Amino acid sequence: MARPRTPLLSRERIVAAALALTDAEGLAALSTRRLAAELSVSGPSLYNHFATKDDLLDAVVDSVMGEVDLSMFHPGADWRPALRDWARSYRAALAAHPNIVPVLAQGPGRRPNALRLADAVYGCLTEAGWPRGQATRIGALMRYFITGSALASFAGGFPEDARLYTADYPHLAEAHRLAEHGRTIDEGAFETGLAALLDGLALRYEAL
Repeated sequence: MARPRTPLLSRERIVAAALALTDAEGLAALSTRRLAAELSVSGPSLYNHFATKDDLLDAVVDSVMGEVDLSMFHPGADWRPALRDWARSYRAALAAHPNIVPVLAQGPGRRPNALRLADAVYGCLTEAGWPRGQATRIGALMRYFITGSALASFAGGFPEDARLYTADYPHLAEAHRLAEHGRTIDEGAFETGLAALLDGLALRYEAL
């Protein structure tokens, strides 16, 4: 029997194609019609795997959550280096797929990988002795910080026209150079903020 010219559809293949499309063109480009065309199938065939576009989008977001390393949250883990290493892995996953951050920022919903992530963070903190209420707030704080850092480039938001700043914004005389060093600035800002957060939390932990 001859093999089909187009590989059979699977949830994994659909999610991978949807993520690639979202990465390349943004969330607005993701539609059933467009995705079916990318996969060379009919639109209705996608509904055999995902009942709605929202179901598909949840799966796409959760696939990105599956890229986040959680291995540092092992029994007996020191909460501070665990949070640090997890935060770096989390940000790296979001930086690789920034277009899905607005959906991810809405919370874990019923996404398995996202719920495993939340469970691992909360479990590490409570096992280390943080009170449950504070552990919840720390988890929320870390998510705010990490997702916020991945939403957009601070450095890339400044126009490269030096004339814009000289007359009215004297303290920004070098701002036109920021975009040129965008990645270094953005990553440095994340690391500075992460260290400050963990230093502050360590002081609170000592006071428990």
